Amino acid sequence: MPPGKALIIIGVLFVAVGLYLSLGGRLPPFGRLPGDLRIERDGFSFYFPLTTSILVSLLLSLLFWLFRK
Repeated sequence: MPPGKALIIIGVLFVAVGLYLSLGGRLPPFGRLPGDLRIERDGFSFYFPLTTSILVSLLLSLLFWLFRK
């Protein structure tokens, strides 16, 4: 990957994190979205972030598709 594209991707990530942090708690935090599976029993807990995984996959796929062109 050329250095220019890498810097653009890093910049976009910084902007996304900055927007998320500046909006405070108004957005649901990753890992606690509706659709994330959480099972808690006596002495056992299971957590699988299904919705968060799908959302991150879609965002990464979009970024890679945009910068591949």
